[in-house]
Amino acid sequence: MFLGTYEPKLDDKGRIILPAKFRDELAGGVVITRGQENCLYVFSTREFEDLHEKIRQAPVTSKQARDYLRVFLSGASAETPDKQHRVTIPVALRGYAKLDRDLVVIGAGSRAEIWDAEAWNAYLAAQEAAFSETDEEVIPGLF
Repeated sequence: MFLGTYEPKLDDKGRIILPAKFRDELAGGVVITRGQENCLYVFSTREFEDLHEKIRQAPVTSKQARDYLRVFLSGASAETPDKQHRVTIPVALRGYAKLDRDLVVIGAGSRAEIWDAEAWNAYLAAQEAAFSETDEEVIPGLF
């Protein structure tokens, strides 16, 4: 499970060093793809394969499902961490997430997310008040 918040830097070659707490899970390879709110999703290869099996069950007759899958999968990039635990973020994905040098990597359970630091700070500022004031069941049966 991916948890926590980390602040790596993007180097001149478009690489980041994976947070130490994520390295064991991601050592066998990662898949980076577009996420919602213009962040990037980072899955272990195993988790992405499990997700792909679920995605394959989407009805091809649903235009919304086809559109989502095309954007989600066409942006996916399989990467292997190097000996320094770095992975390269492809140029197209850096552009999608508007990544600058300062990044924030957060744990989001079954995936990690990569955010431009400024975008993450704005998102978090906008969401924290609503989070602390939530008074209804957001996730059925959990809260």
